[in-house]
Amino acid sequence: MGIISNNTNRISIFTNDVETTSIVNNTLSDKTGSQVLTEGMPRLLDLYEKYGIKTTFFFTGYIAEKFPEVVRMIIPYGHEVASHGYTHRIEKSFDLLSLSEQIEHLKKSKAILENISGQEVISFRAPAARVNKNTAIALLETGFKVDSSVASQRFDFFLSFGNKAKLNWLVAPRKPYFTDKNNLWTKGEGKILEIPISAMILPYIGTTLRISPFLTKSMRYLLKFESEFTSKPIVFLTHPNEFIDEEKNSEHKIRRARNIISYFLGDLVRHSLKQRNLGIKALPLLDKEIQYFTESNYRFITCKEFYLEKLNTKI
Repeated sequence: MGIISNNTNRISIFTNDVETTSIVNNTLSDKTGSQVLTEGMPRLLDLYEKYGIKTTFFFTGYIAEKFPEVVRMIIPYGHEVASHGYTHRIEKSFDLLSLSEQIEHLKKSKAILENISGQEVISFRAPAARVNKNTAIALLETGFKVDSSVASQRFDFFLSFGNKAKLNWLVAPRKPYFTDKNNLWTKGEGKILEIPISAMILPYIGTTLRISPFLTKSMRYLLKFESEFTSKPIVFLTHPNEFIDEEKNSEHKIRRARNIISYFLGDLVRHSLKQRNLGIKALPLLDKEIQYFTESNYRFITCKEFYLEKLNTKI
C-alpha cells in the first residue's frame, strides 16, 4: 500500500520528443522522419491507447512541416501537441542562439504546429534540453506557458552536448516551479512553469531504460517513493525514433563535435550506448513502466493539464 491513499497527487507525465534524428546513424534524416510517421508513432500510440493514457508530444517544426500527419495522428487520442523548437540541428541549439533567434524559432514552430493541429500550443522542450538565460524571456514573449527542458540532479550531462549550461541542473528545484523571469533553472516570480524531467543521477528517459532496464527499475522505485512523500510528478521522456528499426549506413561518418573530448563522449560513447534495445524490442520495456504506474494508481496527464491544475490550485 502506498503512502498516499488517493491518486490526486500521484501524477505521471509521459512525454515524447518527435524529430528526424537517426539514432543508428547519429544524424538527422528525412528517411528516419518517414519511419517515425509509419512505425514509431503508431507503435507508441497503440501502447498508450492500450492503457487509455494521455501524454505530451513535443514536435520539431521541421518534422511537422515535412510530415504534417505525424501531428494530426495524435489529436483523436487526446494527447497534447507541444513544441520542440523548429530544428534539431546541433548548431541551432537554443543555448547557442541569441534572444532574437530564439524568438524567431519559437514563433515559427508554434505557428506550424497550431496551423496543423488547430490547437493552442503552450508547452516547450528545447532540442537536447539545451537552453540559456534568454530562453525564459523568449518563451514568455512568444506565448508559451510551460517548459520541460530542465532535468534536476541529472549527472550524465557530460555525455551530451551543451554540458556547460547543464551544470545548472545540479541545483535546479526537483518539483515543478514557476521560474525566475530571466532564468529557467531557478524558482521566481515569472510566468513560465518548469516541469523538470525526472532524474536520480541518471535521467528517467527511454535511453536509460533501453541501456539498463534493471537500473531504470530501481530508479522508478526511488522516484515513486519520492513522489508519494512530496507530490512530485513522475516525468518520463522518450522518442518515437526509439521504436523504429533502421538500417545502418556504413558510409556515414559520425562527427558532430569539433572538440575531441565532446566527440569521444558525445559522438562515440553515447552513440554506442544509445543503440541498445532499439525498435520493437523497446516496446515491452516501456509497457512495463506504464503498467507499473497504472497499477500504482497514478494519473497520466499532459503538461498542459498539469499547468492548468497548478493555476487552479494556486500552488
